[in-house]
Amino acid sequence: MRPFNLFKFIDMKKRLQQFLTTYFLFVLLFAFQKPIFMVYYHELYANISLGDYFSVMWHGLPLDLSLAGYLTIIPALLLLASTWGDSIILRRIRQVYFGLIAFVMSCIFVVDLGLYGFWGFRLDATPIFYFFSSPKDAMASVSTWFTILGILSILIYAAILYGLFYWLLIREKTPIKIPYKRIPVSLGLLLCTGLLFIPIRGGFSVSTMNLSKVYYSENQQLNHAAINPAFSFMYSATHQNNFDKQYRFMAAEEADKLFTEMIDQPVNPSDSIPQLLNTERPNILFIILESFSTHLMESFGGVPNVAVNLDKFAKEGVSFTNFYANSFRTDRGLVSIISGYPAQPSTSIMKYPEKTESLPSIPRSLKKAGYDLQYYYGGDADFTNMRSYLVASGISNIISEKDFPMSERTGKWGAPDHNLFQRLIKDLKEEKQQQPFFKIVQTSSSHEPFEVPFHRLDNKILNAFAYADSCVGDFVERYKETPLWKNTLIVLVPDHLGAYPHPVETPLEGHTIPLVLIGGALKEPKQVDVYASQIDIAATLLYQLGLPHDDFTFSKNMLNPASPHFAYFTEPTLFGIATPENQLVYNCDAKAVQVDKGTQKGANLERGKAYLQKLYDDLAKR
Repeated sequence: MRPFNLFKFIDMKKRLQQFLTTYFLFVLLFAFQKPIFMVYYHELYANISLGDYFSVMWHGLPLDLSLAGYLTIIPALLLLASTWGDSIILRRIRQVYFGLIAFVMSCIFVVDLGLYGFWGFRLDATPIFYFFSSPKDAMASVSTWFTILGILSILIYAAILYGLFYWLLIREKTPIKIPYKRIPVSLGLLLCTGLLFIPIRGGFSVSTMNLSKVYYSENQQLNHAAINPAFSFMYSATHQNNFDKQYRFMAAEEADKLFTEMIDQPVNPSDSIPQLLNTERPNILFIILESFSTHLMESFGGVPNVAVNLDKFAKEGVSFTNFYANSFRTDRGLVSIISGYPAQPSTSIMKYPEKTESLPSIPRSLKKAGYDLQYYYGGDADFTNMRSYLVASGISNIISEKDFPMSERTGKWGAPDHNLFQRLIKDLKEEKQQQPFFKIVQTSSSHEPFEVPFHRLDNKILNAFAYADSCVGDFVERYKETPLWKNTLIVLVPDHLGAYPHPVETPLEGHTIPLVLIGGALKEPKQVDVYASQIDIAATLLYQLGLPHDDFTFSKNMLNPASPHFAYFTEPTLFGIATPENQLVYNCDAKAVQVDKGTQKGANLERGKAYLQKLYDDLAKR
C-alpha cells in the first residue's frame, strides 16, 4: 500500500510543481517588464527613487496575477490531459503554445514600448484598427530604421522568452508518467485550475479585475508604468462593444437631468447673436490642419516663428481663444468636426459604419441647402474607415492619394501638403465650380515622421509644422487672387493636438487648439473667448447660415448666450471638461480626479460624468 501512495504523491507533486512554475514564471516576466519600461522612458522617470520601481512592480501585481491566470489555463489543462495519456501530441501542443505566447508577449511589449512615446497611454486595441484599415498609413508615422529595430527586438525578446519556457517548462529530463491513480490526480489538477479564476477575477469582491486596480499614485506616469500592457490590450479588445454597460456613473434620471442642462438652448429673442457673415450662402472651405495646436502660435503665447501664417490669420479673421480638440487622433477628430459628435475614450465610432451612417453631418445639411461637396486628402482615404464615413456623411467626390501621380506621392503619407494645395487651387481655377460649394481639405505633412521638402527651422518637428503653415499661407494668397474669395468662408481647425509640445504638462494643455475663420465672406475681425470644442462648429456654422441643426444633439452654438459654454474632450483613460470657473480632468481608470483648476474646483465633475454616460447611451442606440 505504501509504495502505491508514494508513487501517487510523486506524480501529483511533479504536476503541481510544473503548474506553479508556469503560473509564477508568467507573473515574474510581467513584473520585470515594468522596470524595463521605466528605464526605456528614463526621461519621464528621472526624478523617482529606487523605491518607486519596487512600488510600481508591487501595485502592478493584480493585473500580472490576473493575466498569468489566463495564460496558465491551457498548460494546466494539458497537465490534466497528461494524466490520461502520455502522448507526443501533448508535448507538441505545449511547444506550439509556449512558442505562440512568447511571440505574442514580445509583440505586445515591444509595440507598447514604441507607441507609448507617441500616444502617452498603454497599449489598447486601437492599433489593430489602424493597422488593418491601412497597413501603409499605420506604419507611416515611424521611420524604416525604427520599424526594423522594433522587429528585431520582437524576435530577440521572443527567442529569450521561448528559451526560458523551454528550459523551465518544456524540456523534460525525466518525463512525467501516467499516474497509478488517475482520478485523484486529475481532481487535484482540476481544483488547481479552478483556483486560477480567483486571481483572474481579482478576488471575491463585486468588481471584476480592471485597470483601476493598479492606480495608486498622483503621479500618472507611475500609474501607467504599473499597467500590464497585455492586460490593457485584452481588456480593451473585449470591452469595446458593450457601450450601454460602459461609464455608468449615476442613475439614468440624474444623468438625463444634468445632460439637459448642457445641450444647446433655444435662442433667447432678447439676446443679440453676432452675425459673422456678410452673405447668406458663402462658399465654405474647411482646412483641417494635421496635429496643430495653440502652442505653435505666438498669438496664443506659443513658439514664435513657426505658424506665422496662422498667427496672421488669427488677427485678420475671427479667432476662438479657448478652443479644444475633442480627442487625440484623426479618426476621432474628423467625426467631432464634421458630425458634431464627441469622441469616445474606449473606441472610435468610425470603426462602425453601421453607426456612422446614422450620424448627422455638416456636409449632408449643406447638401440639402444646395451645396456641392468635395473632399481633398493627399493620403489613403480608406485609412480608419474614413471613406465609408465620408460617403455616409454625404460626400461622394473624394480626391485622395490615388488621384495624384506617383511623382507627387513623395511623402510617407502620400502627396505632401504643397502638392495637395496645388491640386486644389488648380481645380478651383480650371474647373467650373458649382456654387455654393463646401470643400474639406485634410493636410498630413505635420505628422510623424515629419519628413518634409522644406527647411526653415532646425527642429525637425517644428520645421514640419512651419512647412504645413507655409502651404496654407501660399494657398490663401493665391486664392485671394480669384473672384471666389469675396464669397468664401475658410475655417481653419486642427484635427487634434500632435507632437508639440511633448510631453504636455496636463491633458488640458494637450487639447488646446486654434479655430480661425477667414475669407471675404466675413464681416469683420473678431475674438471669441467662450470655452468650446470641435463638436460646436456644426451648430455655430449652421446657425450662421440660417439652417436647422436640431439633429446635432451634442453641438452648441458658440455665439448663443443662452447655451452653456464648455469644452469637452476624451482620451483612452480620461475625460476633460473646461469652463472659465473650472478646468477638470477625470481619470476613468483610476476613478479619480486628475486635474482640478479654477475658482470653483470640482464643479464640472458630475456634469462631465453625466455627459460621458449619455454619450455612450447614444452610441449604444445607433
